[in-house]
Amino acid sequence: MEKLKIAGGYPLKGTIKVSGAKNSAVALIPATILAESPVTIEGLPDISDVATLKVLLEEIGGTVTFDGDDMVVDPTKMVSMPLPNGKVKKLRASYYLMGAMLGRFNKAVIGLPGGCHLGPRPIDQHIKGFEALGAKVTNEQGAIYLRADELRGARIYLDVVSVGATINIMLAAVKAKGKTVIENAAKEPEIIDVSTLLTNMGAKIKGAGTDVIRIEGVETLNGCRHTIIPDRIEAGTFMLLGAAAGEGVLIDNVIPHHLESLTAKLREMGVPIEVGDEQIFIGKGEKLKAVDVKTLVYPGFPTDLQQPFTSLLTRAEGSSVVTDTIYSARFKHIDELRRMNANIKVEGRSAIINGPVTLQGAKVKASDLRAGAALVIAGLMAEGMTEVTGLEHIDRGYSNLVEKLEGLGATIWREKMTEEEMEQQKSL
Repeated sequence: MEKLKIAGGYPLKGTIKVSGAKNSAVALIPATILAESPVTIEGLPDISDVATLKVLLEEIGGTVTFDGDDMVVDPTKMVSMPLPNGKVKKLRASYYLMGAMLGRFNKAVIGLPGGCHLGPRPIDQHIKGFEALGAKVTNEQGAIYLRADELRGARIYLDVVSVGATINIMLAAVKAKGKTVIENAAKEPEIIDVSTLLTNMGAKIKGAGTDVIRIEGVETLNGCRHTIIPDRIEAGTFMLLGAAAGEGVLIDNVIPHHLESLTAKLREMGVPIEVGDEQIFIGKGEKLKAVDVKTLVYPGFPTDLQQPFTSLLTRAEGSSVVTDTIYSARFKHIDELRRMNANIKVEGRSAIINGPVTLQGAKVKASDLRAGAALVIAGLMAEGMTEVTGLEHIDRGYSNLVEKLEGLGATIWREKMTEEEMEQQKSL
């Protein structure tokens, strides 16, 4: 096990490049199961979730090779092998294997997904969609069993706007007989990315990116080449650390349209921002103003940026309120920020941040992926040395983070933990 050490107070300056989208990658890779010839996905991020999915595809008979950041998947010899546990439990997005394997084989056995512990994130809407398409779904000994004689198109209304359910139903429906309509669908850019891949494979999909998606089932899907979109959450994280500790940070490989809600909030705080076609420049903000933020489904403020944004707000003058309407348990980073001298209290679904304060370096632990990002930003702002453990969470979603931050002038490095430190971690 390793820990991250950050010497705070060094101003960040220069250019930082955004990797491919983690939340697209974890859906695009399972989607390759549906093809009948090799699929190439270009520009994948170097993260542990991608490595885990590679192993899972190989477990069911796929051949997976890498050429730099490009993954080539040959799905021709895949079989409907049960995946009841093991690596399935390491990532939340393993549930996309359900839709993809159901779409190809009319059956699947997938262990209940793992990933970050953010409170209840039920897959009832996924199951509702699968059942509407004609699948029988049962929960047996901690695994989801999906079985169908054949899948038939259906009209499906999602009770809750869900990115996961929208994509999973798309994966199951593209080869179903007849027409499927998904109403109250999520609109996130990652859904458009998955739709683009499936369309390039021969699927007939209309309306991705709107709240009604129409799918006409086809008999076969073929291989293709597809380039993943940039990671808007990584880009947003870099925008926040530029605002928190930067003296001029240029973020490269960005789709600015995907980040309009964050850009608006940063400008409201007084952060100078220049937006180009594929770049965003974050200037040095002298006096930052407190703002209120409420997370919403896209195109609203992303829940995935709530935690990193909270770190920045410790620099703002006044009282800010951050409300998370998506995940009620997404405040586990608050206790860690308090260790660093943050003045924050949690009331229900809201965190109240009073500032400005000078953060102090401390030993802190990442409880989930975006909490990890929040603690890294706090460490870059803080006086003295910050030590972050729980790096397995950060590695799930941020590609080569240390190297990227070193390129901006950060003093940051990874260090092996002692046996005593590892024992202490287990007891926490």
